[in-house]
Amino acid sequence: MNTTEAEKKEYLNFIHQIIEEDLKNGKHGGRVHTRFPPEPNGYLHIGHAKAICLNFNTAEKYKGLCNLRFDDTNPAKEEEEYVTSIKEDVHWLGFDWGDRLYWASDYFQQMYDFAIEMIRKGKAYVCDLTPDEIREYRGTPTEKGKNSPFRDRSVEENLILFEKMKKGEFPNGSRTLRAKIDMSHPNMNMRDPIMYRIVHATHHNTGDQWCVYPMYDWAHGLEDSIEGITHSLCTLEFEDHRPLYDWFLDQLEGVHRPQQIEFARLNLNFTVMSKRKLLELVRLGLVKGWDDPRMPTISGMRRRGFPAAAIRDFADRIGLAKRESTVDVALLEFCVREELNRVAERRMAVLNPVKVVITNYPAGQVEMMEAVNNPEDEGAGTRQVPFSREIYIEKDDFMENPPKKFYRLAPGREVRLRYAYLVTCTNVIKDEKGEILEIHCTYDPETRGGNTPDGRKVKTTLHWVSCDHAVQATIRQYDRLFKVENPLSDPEKDYKEFIHEHSLDIVENCQLEPDLKNFKPGQFIQFERLGYFIADPDATDDNLIFNRTITLRDTWAKIQQQENQK
Repeated sequence: MNTTEAEKKEYLNFIHQIIEEDLKNGKHGGRVHTRFPPEPNGYLHIGHAKAICLNFNTAEKYKGLCNLRFDDTNPAKEEEEYVTSIKEDVHWLGFDWGDRLYWASDYFQQMYDFAIEMIRKGKAYVCDLTPDEIREYRGTPTEKGKNSPFRDRSVEENLILFEKMKKGEFPNGSRTLRAKIDMSHPNMNMRDPIMYRIVHATHHNTGDQWCVYPMYDWAHGLEDSIEGITHSLCTLEFEDHRPLYDWFLDQLEGVHRPQQIEFARLNLNFTVMSKRKLLELVRLGLVKGWDDPRMPTISGMRRRGFPAAAIRDFADRIGLAKRESTVDVALLEFCVREELNRVAERRMAVLNPVKVVITNYPAGQVEMMEAVNNPEDEGAGTRQVPFSREIYIEKDDFMENPPKKFYRLAPGREVRLRYAYLVTCTNVIKDEKGEILEIHCTYDPETRGGNTPDGRKVKTTLHWVSCDHAVQATIRQYDRLFKVENPLSDPEKDYKEFIHEHSLDIVENCQLEPDLKNFKPGQFIQFERLGYFIADPDATDDNLIFNRTITLRDTWAKIQQQENQK
């Protein structure tokens, strides 16, 4: 069946519909050129991941180009650490900007020259109002602003003053260069916006060359224009700035005209997405850094074990909208589980161990059991797991007096050991306080590999680790950082009050399959029956550390329901 043009459009998001119409009409010479323009004043988060995927995927879809451009217009807040992390994040997500790495500072001289052109045309002036006075003169959304008393300075005086600003002859905050538009304009962004401010600070790229720095509204359109960007994709907070974006370009002779298009930013529940608040969490020590696995930063998610493919899948699933909305973090977690189920090898690990002694198994004997690495991937093959007389199982997998519907190990009950044998509990050894020291079992040698030749039914299969062969590790069990859907919903409360007290639980002395000591930082793994984990960069040969990425199932809703019923 042939697909009509109208049907094809239904499969496109609204941005791609605009681009296809532009291509059809020959706009921009049939080119598509996008950019991702981060500010190097913090680490990227999951909302930026959506923008990265949109810009790079759009360029790829239409055989165009995408630039990585750092908006380094504020030297007071920028650090090389942020630049490094942003590059790493974009590459990790699977995108490459090739030779198109740019900086706003690459264009400082051109921007300055354009500002001179604006002054000569009578479209910009130097203003001596203080920041507080500028806000006062600006008016409100319902009240018109009033002209600055310095608005009518001559072109000659403005040129002289702006040159002195550039040379550093005035202190911070004493003067600005403002566009001369309309102080009664209904859009407050058009009320003589600031183009340049004085900042005496060393810039990480240009050193002490400049004492005046462009404001983002002035720089944004010029950067896009100079780079030949065709479609400047921005989040919705820039919608009211678009008239100013266009106005600035309209005033300049012979410049390229990009098209700004806005889309809704990503809002995710159970977290905060404000860079300011994320920085506050870091500075107050409420998290271990920008890459703390509880943070919504890309580096935090990478360290927690979220695969890049899962984040790209998430960005694709949520799509694009023109209205703000909040996405359930459960969808992101679903994408992570789907990807990890496909790619993560399986291993056995016992986080809360209790010893089991198989009394009729020969002392000193070791058998190698064949275990499947990943049932979802035949190419992953198998491995050999050592089995011996003494093994560890999870304490929670045994109950001396089990309630109804508890099907795991109990006195007189038979269970299957994964890849090994069927065992039956015969005795329990306790210390003087009544704590269980050992569980004694017998095994059926006819059930090697967990088979039951006689067809008898066994309801439960337990994971285990051989005591003599286990390696010890620390497990960091991460959960959502906040325990409420919207930590910012109550203006009377500090969002930090809603931090989940069990967002990180550290479990020591966990017992793992021996080959896990060879796992490298960044390797994904599923601990059977427990969840998905990743080897942490802090790990050493003598100190294995694994981070829990996510549980096997979404238990959060059940936990919340139980809490609400208390």
